Amino acid sequence: MSKNNFVANKGAAMLQCKCPRCQSGNLFVTKATDLSSFMKMHETCPICNLRFEIEPGFFWGAMYVSYALTTGLMLVTLGILWLGFHDPEFWIYVVSIIGVVFITLPWVFRYSRMFMLYLFSPLRFDKNYTKTN
Repeated sequence: MSKNNFVANKGAAMLQCKCPRCQSGNLFVTKATDLSSFMKMHETCPICNLRFEIEPGFFWGAMYVSYALTTGLMLVTLGILWLGFHDPEFWIYVVSIIGVVFITLPWVFRYSRMFMLYLFSPLRFDKNYTKTN
C-alpha cells in the first residue's frame, strides 16, 4: 500500500498542505510550481477519504484570507523597497509589487485554502487516521 507520510505537528502539516484530519494526505494534486494546474485540489483526502469542501461554497472564504496575505506581501515589499533602496521612484514600487504578487500567486492561493481548512473549519487531527491499512 501507500507509504504513511504522517507529519508530526500541525505547523509542519500546514506548511506542507496536508490533510487536517490525518496530516498525511496532500490537499493538492500537483506542486505549486506546476503553473498549469497549481489550483487543482483533491476532492477527498487520498489517505483518510475526508471531503475537503465541508459545505458548498466553503472555499469562497479563502478569498478573504488571500486578500489579507496579498496585502501583507505588498506592504512587506513596499517596506523593503522604501528602507532598502531609500524611497525609489514610483514606477519601481508598482513593478516590484506587481511582480511579487504574480510570483507568489500559486502559494497565496494554496495557503489561503489551507488556512481555511485548518483555522476556520471544525476539522481536527484524529490519530485514528494516521495508520495505513
